[in-house]
Amino acid sequence: MRHGGKAEVTKRSRDLRKVMSPTEVRLWNVLRRNRELHVRKQHPCGAFTLDFFVASRGLVIEVDGESHNRGDRPERDIARDAWLASQGLTTLRIPAIEVLRNLDGVLTQILTAASLPLHHRPTAGGPPPPQSGGGR
Repeated sequence: MRHGGKAEVTKRSRDLRKVMSPTEVRLWNVLRRNRELHVRKQHPCGAFTLDFFVASRGLVIEVDGESHNRGDRPERDIARDAWLASQGLTTLRIPAIEVLRNLDGVLTQILTAASLPLHHRPTAGGPPPPQSGGGR
């Protein structure tokens, strides 16, 4: 989201933490448990509020609902991502529907983008972990 001055962006970011979308809450509940990521939610950055931010990896995670495909949003997102890139940050855009349909896959995508090992626990209701050992 684009806002005015730093104080205004910080206040808006704090407010957004209290009213996250159900999809953002679902992803946050998984991300906050990962001790390697150290994720911040609704983090102010310049004139923007980032959905999620992994400062140690320079990774911005944006959960995009259907509205990101309408009107001038695609162009605004491109400009925002370009500005973030100019600050040395990488933006990973995740369709909100993917958080609902494939949370384990989304987490794998995030860990890959953050260059972290993929040994996460599947979420409740997700697929069982692969069997190991070859039958001994």
